[in-house]
Amino acid sequence: MQAEAIVVGGSAGAFDAFSTLFADLPGEFTIPIVIVLHLPRRKPSALAEALATQIGRPVQEPLDKEPMARSMIYVAPADYHLLIDRGLAFALSVDEPVNFSQPSIDILFESAADALGARLIGILLSGANADGAQGLKAIEDAGGLAIIQAPEDASSPAMPNAAIALCKHARVLPARDIREHLLQAAGCGGAAEQRGMP
Repeated sequence: MQAEAIVVGGSAGAFDAFSTLFADLPGEFTIPIVIVLHLPRRKPSALAEALATQIGRPVQEPLDKEPMARSMIYVAPADYHLLIDRGLAFALSVDEPVNFSQPSIDILFESAADALGARLIGILLSGANADGAQGLKAIEDAGGLAIIQAPEDASSPAMPNAAIALCKHARVLPARDIREHLLQAAGCGGAAEQRGMP
């Protein structure tokens, strides 16, 4: 079953992996990508602009009730939890922080698992706490594909290690190999194929 969305979470060190994962994606890669990166609270975020510059694709913070669109990359705004509802629209919440984080990776992942089940890919990247581990397990339990950045490839391995301890069927890969999985999931082939190599 083809994925209808990709959800990505990370904290310390995760921004560095975004360019490996998402820079120069081919035009036929149309699966929407939704990212939660832990951000300083009560400060304006320039994450969308910085990420768009880094990867060469439009990136935006979704509005409450905004429908998810194909080919888009979304990032959670600071000071809100970001959720995906069953109609594949976004919801913003000002509930209390989870794992000391607002936005929380767990909240995005758990809501996406409820909405999409097996039609979801969840990716947990470098980070310094355990946020996202429970959410990634929810994706795995719902039949989605769970992927964890290999701890030795992450500048902060605490988040990947917490997820590895909970998720028994997750794929544990360096960032460059995660990209290969995403290209294949979108029907774009692998990197060698993208370069025209045999």
